[in-house]
Amino acid sequence: MIKDTLVNLSYGASQDGVSNYALSVAETFGAHIMGTAFYPAVVGGVDLSANFIRAQQAEAQERAESVATAFDEATRRAGVSAETRRIQADVGDVPTQFAHIARRLDLSVIGQFEGDRDHRATNIVLEAALFESGRPVLIVPFIQKDRLKLDHIMVCWDGSRAAARAVADAMPFLTRSGTTSIVVADTQSAKSADRPGADIATHLTRHGVNATIERIPVSKIDVSNAILSYAADTGADLIVMGGYGHSRLREFILGGTTRGMLASMTKPTLMSH
Repeated sequence: MIKDTLVNLSYGASQDGVSNYALSVAETFGAHIMGTAFYPAVVGGVDLSANFIRAQQAEAQERAESVATAFDEATRRAGVSAETRRIQADVGDVPTQFAHIARRLDLSVIGQFEGDRDHRATNIVLEAALFESGRPVLIVPFIQKDRLKLDHIMVCWDGSRAAARAVADAMPFLTRSGTTSIVVADTQSAKSADRPGADIATHLTRHGVNATIERIPVSKIDVSNAILSYAADTGADLIVMGGYGHSRLREFILGGTTRGMLASMTKPTLMSH
């Protein structure tokens, strides 16, 4: 069950987009929602004047207060149980603090970075939430305008621990879906007789999920594009997948499905590690 949710208001997608989506999740599940707006304790460097640093701090605090106030107003209009935390922290401490808060809640919602502007900050917060919170993370694309829809959910299945964790964490969404497609990205041969994904489909069916198996042949270096293309072609409302099945170092050096998805996603995506 999802009864406690968290949304990061500090980085990523337009705040209206990520806040509205997070609110729609809370409304769907009758959940409490907490918004966190971080602002830095220190801005600038030792070579900058004290007046400039104070001005930058004031601007950052004003920006955090603005998004927090907008979130307060949105939750009041929606009539959901909510709270907003305005948190002062050193920039380097924000990811860890966010992950620690997320440990006590059911789900974190984070906006995708928009271009290069918030790329690094968003990814660090996202990775901290995935690796340190022990909870699932729902990433909202910066182009997202619609609220939560669950007509068609797409589950990316490779039999890994991370994928299994994602399916379990997504069960509240899956049991409310109209259709769930279990998509197997086949990097070998689409002609073999085995049916990867059959066992997880049976498991989901026992939970009352209308699950089907879809097998898409792809190259090993193009899995994320194949997933996104399938999601677009079938009109998926939500993607469910394991995050960082390989080490962060390997994905940083060689690339990987998770990083490819984060860079190009066009659908809300629930990830678990």
